[in-house]
Amino acid sequence: MQLGRIELNLTTPLPPSPTAFSPGDLRLIGAHGGAGTTTLAVLLGGALDLGTTEHIPEVDDTPMVLVTRNTVPGSRRAVTARHYLGRVGHQVRVLAIVDDGFGEPQDAASRFALLAPQVAGVVRVPFMPALRLATDPRRIAVSSKVRRALDRILALAAQPAGSVVPAARER
Repeated sequence: MQLGRIELNLTTPLPPSPTAFSPGDLRLIGAHGGAGTTTLAVLLGGALDLGTTEHIPEVDDTPMVLVTRNTVPGSRRAVTARHYLGRVGHQVRVLAIVDDGFGEPQDAASRFALLAPQVAGVVRVPFMPALRLATDPRRIAVSSKVRRALDRILALAAQPAGSVVPAARER
């Protein structure tokens, strides 16, 4: 028996594959500029890039993914964006946390932990070094880890509104 230790994993497992859902049915909005929203939209194969939360779109039932970097400023903006999007009636289904290649500070991880229960799932998108040199994300080879993250985003976004998928340990 171990006391005094809490393990928290913010990676959500891939739920069963839904039917009749495509990347074109998905909207991505950045919590801040430079979050990786445009790149994710391209890699997802046609998801709609809404820019940042400075320009909030009309409320509808289309699944929304909130995209942020794994930095302290990014986590602060993600908390603010999630709160504001919820107040105006949007349901954020997925929080996509894009790795910037420098590790995630504890302060950012704590904020993401607070956001996790407010979305159907949290997906951590691994760092892609090739993007530092590429001008077109469609021309890079996507690793299997990145492909799994993209597939999880699609699967979680397709879940019915209001459903929450419990987090599981990723290996």
